[in-house]
Amino acid sequence: MNLLLTISTVFTAIALYFLYSMGRHARRRRPVRATRSLAGGVVSGAMGSASILLAFSYYGYGRLVDEQLVSRIEFSQSAPGEYTARLMIDGELDRHLKLLGDEWQMDARVVNWKPPATLLGLDPIYQLDRLSGRYSSVDDEMSQERTVHALSEELTLDVWHVARKFPVLMPGVDAYYGTATYLPMADGARFEVTLTRTALIARPINEAAKAAVGSWGR
Repeated sequence: MNLLLTISTVFTAIALYFLYSMGRHARRRRPVRATRSLAGGVVSGAMGSASILLAFSYYGYGRLVDEQLVSRIEFSQSAPGEYTARLMIDGELDRHLKLLGDEWQMDARVVNWKPPATLLGLDPIYQLDRLSGRYSSVDDEMSQERTVHALSEELTLDVWHVARKFPVLMPGVDAYYGTATYLPMADGARFEVTLTRTALIARPINEAAKAAVGSWGR
């Protein structure tokens, strides 16, 4: 984080110098040198902006090192096809969310790096995206009421959105993709969700959850 902010400060200072130089050459009627200074200022400003974006995104996302636990989730049934999910994420207050359907699905965003960003020693970063209810039947999925809950707030400076909309501005982003996992819901079922560098994985951790998974689709 500090390294990225330092880099952004350096590039910003260089951009300001080029802009000052452009103004000086323009006053002296040196159009070629003024154009060169302008080009240097634009490039330096873009690099500085990209560094600031990476710094704030790196702060707003979680760091991903090997496989790690990202959440636990427990269900209580309130009516047929209706559940309350207790979502437990370390460092956050538990959330109780209503889900409709037979199954639950969690989605996450993962960002990896390639040169030149890898030269900074950045770890992959992730952000839990949403939790939703789903139906095992395709017909029900198309016709029944859906429920979905956001699991993270939108960042003002977000490498995920910028990389998807303007990939040419983020040459250091190796992969910006979504990953999801889903399993059946059942009263009293408890699961843990882990994330690797390539996939979100859900596992049953009590008998109610194991029984639900064991009879899934039968």
